[in-house]
Amino acid sequence: MDVRKDTGTAEQWVVGEDDMSCINRFAKKILTADEVYTFAVRLCDNEVDRDFERFDEPALSTLGDLFVGKSGVFDHQWSALGQTARIYRTEMVREAGRVTAAGDGYCYLKVWAYLLKTEKNADLIAEIEGGIKKEVSVGCAVGRSVCSICGEESGTCQHQKGQTYGSQLCYAELREPTDAYEWSFVAVPAQREAGVLKRFGQKTNTGLAQYVGQKKEFREAWDTLQKQAEMGRSYLAGLRREVVRLALVSDEDLDGTVFQGIADKLEESELLELKKAYEARTEKRLSIQLRRAGREMKDGDGEVFRV
Repeated sequence: MDVRKDTGTAEQWVVGEDDMSCINRFAKKILTADEVYTFAVRLCDNEVDRDFERFDEPALSTLGDLFVGKSGVFDHQWSALGQTARIYRTEMVREAGRVTAAGDGYCYLKVWAYLLKTEKNADLIAEIEGGIKKEVSVGCAVGRSVCSICGEESGTCQHQKGQTYGSQLCYAELREPTDAYEWSFVAVPAQREAGVLKRFGQKTNTGLAQYVGQKKEFREAWDTLQKQAEMGRSYLAGLRREVVRLALVSDEDLDGTVFQGIADKLEESELLELKKAYEARTEKRLSIQLRRAGREMKDGDGEVFRV
């Protein structure tokens, strides 16, 4: 089954040694960084698209291998005259916390492409830089297209793509890619988020991650920092939950939703101060309740325990 999926956007990429090593696998002569223009593309993802189809995650992984070395054209016109760039590296990227319409974690295939800095390509480079040439589409072949409702081959069952059955959306899941033909710059992509990514910038977290990703010696340290950052976010979330819990215990009239909104805006030092204050207030309140309960026991002379 041949499919075309319009997908992503492009971004200029700062060329590193690893990039040039990959690029020169496809060149007849050894190219230098000054001779090439590189950019990153969100090629395709696992979200349900405008055609009510989507790639499953294993399909994206397979496409990552198939698209290495494939050239880019315009509007899927298979002509050597339209060849513009070539993919030299691919990577699966996951977006933490994001869920697709199918209910699983969102991920996409990110690829890096290069073209030569020639007079012929100057206008195209300017259009990529200016965000004019942005959206892209892929042409590939898949072994199976499966109905999301019944699991049968799409088109052979009674279910219609785009219709809802009960609470479940019907779409075709594209599986087992067998070939990748090309990728194209297009006007309107089927996959809403596919295309040239934002331009590399050293002042953004994304740019920093991309820069680090080019340096082998930095990757391990970067992964460690990412894990530590996630641990820090988990710690703050737990601290906020505990502060809200203590506040509600110490003050039954407090609006939990409103206080949660306040807690979400506080930093660690402020949260720790509140935690300390509410712990003291909670302890005091429990102490008063225990003394009151003791007096009630004494006044009753233990009659409640008589058989």
